[in-house]
Amino acid sequence: MTDKNSDTNNLTYLGGKSEPTKNLETFPNQKPGRYYLVTLETDEFTCLCPKTGQPDFATIRVEYIPDRLIVESKSFRLYIWSYRNEGVFHEHVTNMILDDIVKALDPHWCKVIGIFNIRGGVGITVEAEHVKTPEAVEHLRL
Repeated sequence: MTDKNSDTNNLTYLGGKSEPTKNLETFPNQKPGRYYLVTLETDEFTCLCPKTGQPDFATIRVEYIPDRLIVESKSFRLYIWSYRNEGVFHEHVTNMILDDIVKALDPHWCKVIGIFNIRGGVGITVEAEHVKTPEAVEHLRL
């Protein structure tokens, strides 16, 4: 059972105000010695084309093997929302999300996949990966 007090002490978004933010909140992983996969996925990602300002839409999937911390899902939603008015290339934003997840969690392994909607007849999928613990990756592939 989760210890409500210690797990939620630092969570400010859960049950509170909903505004876009770049802050990813975390809570302690109660099974840090176990390699397991966490997947966060949203098909509601939006950013802007840096040249035309037109909206781009995507599905963003974050897969990670946690070490000491886990990302709180509402803060992830607010984080994703924070990109809606930013002009950024698909390749860059996918890597920015990976960098921010790694900075917040320091996971054993993390992969961010951005599947951007077709525009002008071309669809773009970007995958960016971070490996801290190769054994965790091997465990994942078993």
